[in-house]
Amino acid sequence: MTAWLTRIVLEPRSKTAQRDLRDAEALHKRVMSLVPDGLGEQARAKAGVLYRYDETGAVGPHLLVQSGLPIDAARLPQQYGSLAVRDLTLLLDLLHSDLAVRYRIVGNTTKRLGRTSERAGKLLALRGAEADQWWHARAEANGLILRTLTSTPLPDVRGKGPGAVRHAATRFDGLAVVKDPDLVRQAVLNGIGRGKAYGCGLLSLAPLVT
Repeated sequence: MTAWLTRIVLEPRSKTAQRDLRDAEALHKRVMSLVPDGLGEQARAKAGVLYRYDETGAVGPHLLVQSGLPIDAARLPQQYGSLAVRDLTLLLDLLHSDLAVRYRIVGNTTKRLGRTSERAGKLLALRGAEADQWWHARAEANGLILRTLTSTPLPDVRGKGPGAVRHAATRFDGLAVVKDPDLVRQAVLNGIGRGKAYGCGLLSLAPLVT
């Protein structure tokens, strides 16, 4: 299985784009509108859709949308943003044991409370050192050994209105070494953790040039 990574550099003057960024559910619908209709239940998983909002000095505010199916750029509203698409096959094929990589992920840093808690079954947001521990554990379980870690607390991912979605989020950046290439490939393709429908879980990797 392969995947495509589409970068959408958002047009700052687009009221539609800015409105989507303020509502996690609207942004989810916008991203899902780019893949074919008629996928039925679990359409996001079937289309292999993961996405993340990013801001970098070189590019500015943008969306990264990963999908197992080519997206239809014509479905974006006019002047929403500019697109660039990259096939991830080469990256996935390059992964091997002991490969040093740079990573980025926005994780839905939560844990479900156990039966001994008064709030058994509820999700508890993790911050600070607990969030870092969450990522260490998830990275190792998905075939990565972390070498460095910088965590950046982010505003909760939120929808609008009563009962709207709300997810705790932390961005993790750093260096890692691939321990199990097959696990890492699956993590790239399937995402890590909860909140994948709302901008969490997309693992970005870049091999280090030596």
